[in-house]
Amino acid sequence: MPRSRKFLSERSKSAVEYRPADGLDRGLAYLLVAPTVAVLVALSIYPLIHAITLSLRVTSGEGSHWSLGNFTRLLSDQFFLAALGHTLFYAACALSLEFFLGLGLAVLMNKQLRGRGLIRGALLVPMMLPTVVAGVVWRLMLNPNFGAVNGTLKGMGLNTTALTWTSSPGLAMLSVIAVDVWQWTPFMFLILLAGLQAIPQEPYEAALIDGSSAWQTFRHVTLPLLRPAILVALLLRTMDLLRVFDQVFILTEGGPGFATETISLYIYRTAFRFSDFGYAAAMSFVLLVITNVVSGFYIRVLQAREA
Repeated sequence: MPRSRKFLSERSKSAVEYRPADGLDRGLAYLLVAPTVAVLVALSIYPLIHAITLSLRVTSGEGSHWSLGNFTRLLSDQFFLAALGHTLFYAACALSLEFFLGLGLAVLMNKQLRGRGLIRGALLVPMMLPTVVAGVVWRLMLNPNFGAVNGTLKGMGLNTTALTWTSSPGLAMLSVIAVDVWQWTPFMFLILLAGLQAIPQEPYEAALIDGSSAWQTFRHVTLPLLRPAILVALLLRTMDLLRVFDQVFILTEGGPGFATETISLYIYRTAFRFSDFGYAAAMSFVLLVITNVVSGFYIRVLQAREA
């Protein structure tokens, strides 16, 4: 036997001979995983159990008792139903605008344009800003007295007396949606652009040989191959839009009146201004269920596409 092979054989035997016991390995594995499990329990599992307990606990003049009263109360709460309607309207409008604008920008930036890298970087600037900063900046810009928006319109000769963007019930929701579209269309654009660049060139070459027009190629080649990226982008933005809070809170604080109150904002007021934590927890679980249902729909469509 060659000397090197004999040395390797002896090393392998010694490794097997001096291998630690399985019980020690298992104990070491548990010890290494323990900090992560502890953090997970402290930050996720315990708050979830506590929220469930709060939502099932109803306090009245006779004391507190276990019941589903907080959940049945939602059905007759006109403020909650209005906040739910505002949230769904906000999410539907913002998602539609962000998708079509992001798709158009992605298709445009996927072409060979001069200065394409610089334009891409400029398009991503709004997404890089913290939501709080973007909200404060736009609140100043939309100010009817000294804001940049009305100032620009006045410079163009337009009458801006009635354009109280965040104080008018008819304009407040549109203003909030516009700010969200401005900030998060780059996110949609980035995901769709990555999806476009991942599409192989062979289907386009086959479509060109078949004599397909640009619209036919886009409809029958680009969109089907881009579908997974579209679903991922819609899924991520839908989850964010359904739980929107900070942007609306900074721009309008849910006003004027109740015109822009979303579910997250209503939950915040119920919990921290009226100290009704049980009812706020019940609303949180309803919002969680709605988000999971919508997310499950996207995931099922995506899985069906992959299959």
